[in-house]
Amino acid sequence: VQLQASGGGLVQAGGSLRLSCSASGRTFSGYNMGWFRQAPGREREFVAAISWAGDNTVIADSVMGRFTISRDNAKNTVYLQMNSLKPEDTAVYYCAATSRPYAPRLSSRYDYWGQGTQVTVSS
Repeated sequence: VQLQASGGGLVQAGGSLRLSCSASGRTFSGYNMGWFRQAPGREREFVAAISWAGDNTVIADSVMGRFTISRDNAKNTVYLQMNSLKPEDTAVYYCAATSRPYAPRLSSRYDYWGQGTQVTVSS
C-alpha cells in the first residue's frame, strides 16, 4: 500500500491542523493505521493509532485530550486532528500502515510508511 500524508504547515501555538493520510494500492480497510512524529535530533515517537475497523484508538499521553485520530475507509483516508498545538508538537509527522495484529505503539510493527508532512508550531 502507498501512503501520502498531507495537511502540515505553520501554525501559531493554540491553533489547529488536520493531517490526512491517503492510501492506495490495496484494501485500506484491512490495515491498522498509525501516526508517528520525529523532531530534529529526537527519535521517532508514537502519536496515535486506529484499528482497521475504527473501533479502537490509542493516543499518546503527550497529546491526549488535544489530538484525535479517525478514519474513513470509504475514502481510504486516516486523519489526525490536532488542536491546542504547542511548540513542542513541531515535527515531521508520518502515517504508517500494518496488516499485522494490532500493536499500535510499536513502529517496528508497521510495514508501510508515508513520506511525512512537516508541522511547525510557533510560540
